[in-house]
Amino acid sequence: MPRAQLFEPMTDAPPPPRPCDHSGCASVGEFRAPRSRTLSNYYWFCLEHVRAYNAAWNYYAGMSEAQIEQEVRQDIVGRRPTWRLGARIAGRYDFRDFGLFDFADAGERAKPKSRLQTPQEKALTIFDLALPLTFAALKARYKELVKRHHPDANGGDKEAEERFKVINQAYSTLKASYFS
Repeated sequence: MPRAQLFEPMTDAPPPPRPCDHSGCASVGEFRAPRSRTLSNYYWFCLEHVRAYNAAWNYYAGMSEAQIEQEVRQDIVGRRPTWRLGARIAGRYDFRDFGLFDFADAGERAKPKSRLQTPQEKALTIFDLALPLTFAALKARYKELVKRHHPDANGGDKEAEERFKVINQAYSTLKASYFS
C-alpha cells in the first residue's frame, strides 16, 4: 500500500466552540468554574455567567467549623503529609552503635548539655545572689561566708580552706565586674 494512503490529510480547522453551560445562554463557554470541592469536574461559562457563579459560590458551604479548620490546615502544607520533626528517623539510627559518643550506660541516652556559665554567673551562684546586685548586699554576703568558711574558724580544715579560696575568687570577680 502506498505511503500516502496510510495517513489522512491534515486539516487546520479549529475545534467547534464549547457552549456556555448556563441554561438559556448561547455564548461561547471560555471560562471554567468548579462543580464541587473536589475540583475535578467543571462548568464552562461565558464571562458574564462565570463572574456571577464565582460571586455566589462558596467552597466551604455545608462544612462544619472543624472541617473548615482541617481544610485550612491541609492548605497550609500544600496537602502533603506532615509529621513531627525527627519522628520518621528517630528509631532508625542508634548512634551508640558507631562508637561516636561516650555513653555512660549503653541503655541510657546522653542528656543534653546545659550551656556553660560565665565567671560572673558562677560567682553569683557561689554567693547565692541574683541580679540586680548592690555592693552592700555583696559585701554583707561575703562577710557571712568568710566567717563560716575561714580556716581558723574551722580548725585548719583543708575543705574549708579550699571553699574560702573559692569565695575570695568569686568576691574579686563580682567586685571587678559590677563595681569597678
